[in-house]
Amino acid sequence: MSDTHNHLDKKMIYYVKWADEVWHAGDIGQIKIIDELSKIKPLRAVYGNIDGNLLRSQLNENLLFNCEGVKVLITHIGGYPGKYNLKAKKIILAEKPKIFICGHSHILRVNFDKKLNLIYINPGAAGVKGFHNIRTMVRFVIDRKEIKNLEIIELGPRGKIISTDQRTL
Repeated sequence: MSDTHNHLDKKMIYYVKWADEVWHAGDIGQIKIIDELSKIKPLRAVYGNIDGNLLRSQLNENLLFNCEGVKVLITHIGGYPGKYNLKAKKIILAEKPKIFICGHSHILRVNFDKKLNLIYINPGAAGVKGFHNIRTMVRFVIDRKEIKNLEIIELGPRGKIISTDQRTL
């Protein structure tokens, strides 16, 4: 997930509960969002450009880790295949992740980058603020080095809470 911008509702939490881990690609908003997500599932997160000093003191700009033998890189501002920003491209070339996840653009995008041999994922924006039309998240399975069952989750229109039982923290 990415770009929650201080928003967390029951629909988002429903999908978080089905995950083994939550990966957040920045623009979280406030520390209470990561506190709430961490209570539900293990969380890996980076800070984004809207995140203040408290989040920046607890999170990194980039996160590189292995999951089931697959190297993953998460950052907030990374660009996209063929147009990666310089910081992201430098890390990608040095570390050779199999999955590169970033946010920032609020544009859902999933591509296989043949040139760099990685899966690029921008999960779009899960929050209700921004210029995106539909709130989205992405989920997938990593099973013994195999990346499979990638799924786009639509959370509903931006700026609207669909059900009265959903909440904003």
